[in-house]
Amino acid sequence: MRETIDLISHEAARELRAFTQRTGQPTTIDLMDLEPMEHVSEIEITEEHITVTYNEKTTHRYNANEISRREWSYKYNDDPEFVAAIGAVIALARKHLRDLPDNVACPPGCAECCSGYEPFVSRSDVERIAAHLGLTYEETLSRYVVARDSADGFIVGYLRKVDDDVASKCLFLKGSSSGRHYCGIYEARPHDCRAFTPIGCEDVDGGLRHTRKFEPGSPFKPRHNGEPPRGKRRR
Repeated sequence: MRETIDLISHEAARELRAFTQRTGQPTTIDLMDLEPMEHVSEIEITEEHITVTYNEKTTHRYNANEISRREWSYKYNDDPEFVAAIGAVIALARKHLRDLPDNVACPPGCAECCSGYEPFVSRSDVERIAAHLGLTYEETLSRYVVARDSADGFIVGYLRKVDDDVASKCLFLKGSSSGRHYCGIYEARPHDCRAFTPIGCEDVDGGLRHTRKFEPGSPFKPRHNGEPPRGKRRR
């Protein structure tokens, strides 16, 4: 029975022999990585080198993951073919430089980010909301924040939902439906909400027009005769 010839190894061995003959440097097939380049996960290009990260593999253990990957690095600036190829990529980037994403502004009344997300709040966020609502810091923290310690002490918790479902809307969200929603404490909203950008947002309600006129309703009013419903704390 004839043995199967490993054409990849055979070709690599020929390349190594040719390299040794040309340069006088000893080579061995055992030090040649013959695994094909597949599943490219990252390409880094500098002024001189291109580095391709590929064939990443993860082995899951009970207590830790073992991650292995391969990297191929090449000094391309001495290779006219490669210089031209990377030049073409740069030319395409220049062509698309001013392409805009689908969402650069929230459509009025969307508020999809006010459901499912849980904005973290700092002490200064709670103080600002408390002043806005005319409550004490302790009242605001107790009523509207699910307390949670942070390692650096900066974050004190996250805003409550109307119930314990993580997909439910924020307590401060007002309005009856998408297109009519608005923030009841907009001027005092937490930093997480202020920093949110719709650029790249996949949750935006695509059925809403950006040109529609929108007037928010009355602001959020705290209940002085009882606390609003509280969601359960996550363990």
